[in-house]
Amino acid sequence: MAVAETGALSPVLGFALVGGLGVGAQWLAWRLRMPAIVLMLAAGLIVGPGLGLLNPSEAFGDLLTPLIAIAVAIILFEGGLTLNFHTLRDAATGVRRLVLLGAPLGWGASAAALHYVAGLSWESSVVFGGIMIVTGPTVIAPLLRQARLKRRPAALLQ
Repeated sequence: MAVAETGALSPVLGFALVGGLGVGAQWLAWRLRMPAIVLMLAAGLIVGPGLGLLNPSEAFGDLLTPLIAIAVAIILFEGGLTLNFHTLRDAATGVRRLVLLGAPLGWGASAAALHYVAGLSWESSVVFGGIMIVTGPTVIAPLLRQARLKRRPAALLQ
């Protein structure tokens, strides 16, 4: 197996493992008619912390930060391409409430829970709480397809 002198996988083998798991999870989710994000999350937890086969910071080294930036850019670009402004107009009031009330309340509640329950510092709690309230179309769209909601709630969530 292609292993660097630190005992980590080589970047090429790391890419192959992540790509193979991603495609495999996507295919299995398609066959099982379930959201692919669930199986991708499970595969990542098994291969990473579960079995210890892949440690991204060791396998990718200095490439990890640019890879994350590119992945986020692709997710946001795809979300912008699939955005339908006509359906957003139907859900304008709900979206406004979610943005002006739901996001700050969710952020504050999750930050407080992380600080008091998990014992994180306020700085870490606020950052992690902000990350927890943000999700993208790659997570929402498959869940909406599975849930088969009516048009208005689906547009609001999208």
